[in-house]
Amino acid sequence: MVIDMKKTSISFGLVNIPVEINPVIKNNDITFNQLHKKCLSRIRYVKYCSHCKKEVKQADIIRGYEYKNDEYVTLTNEEFNKLKREDEKVIEIMGFVLLNEIDPIYFDTSYIIKTSTKSKAFSLFKEALAKTKRAALAKTVIGTKFYYVIIRLMGDALIMNTLYFEEEVVIPDQIAEAKFSKKELDLAIQLVNSLKVKFKPEEYVDEYQEKLKKALKQKEEGKAIKKPKARNTKNIKDLMTALELSLKNVS
Repeated sequence: MVIDMKKTSISFGLVNIPVEINPVIKNNDITFNQLHKKCLSRIRYVKYCSHCKKEVKQADIIRGYEYKNDEYVTLTNEEFNKLKREDEKVIEIMGFVLLNEIDPIYFDTSYIIKTSTKSKAFSLFKEALAKTKRAALAKTVIGTKFYYVIIRLMGDALIMNTLYFEEEVVIPDQIAEAKFSKKELDLAIQLVNSLKVKFKPEEYVDEYQEKLKKALKQKEEGKAIKKPKARNTKNIKDLMTALELSLKNVS
């Protein structure tokens, strides 16, 4: 796996801590190429100008903002760079928060923060987070995009999560609550308690990707792909009956 490592630093009061950030998550999905059905040749995407009626090279493409219909204002790479401060890519700590104050819906991409050499300031920063049981709220630029981030301990590792902005989180209005009986609630609580588990991420695999790998192997060997049998599930409309049968099945 190629690690997209980036050198930066954490600005903590007057303390500057040189660090590296690496993405934690890798995409595990099987990738497919688009082919022409007739000859199985790869499909090529062409950048085409409908006004000039010709293919356009990447060097001749600029970015434009449509401020009204078919009217654009453009910005060159040099103009984009003028909008950036030299220190923007530093991870500037703004304060320290309790992690449970932040709803998980705001968490986006995860990075691990490391140092290439032993650093007293880095170790001290981690220990301060551990002792105070707080996470650092900071701001930085990754690539060309500005982010607020949370820096937190995960075991002995220092993890940075980019955060979505408030306007990016869209929660639709909830429908009116339906009434239920105390007995139904008691049964639902029993069902929840009977299905308690410990979260062990190593036990959970991508079932669809496993099926896809198996299917591709079958195709390589010239075998037909068989459709799996549907589960035999009952459609029980009465909530009380459904709860009682569910409890019976897990007991």
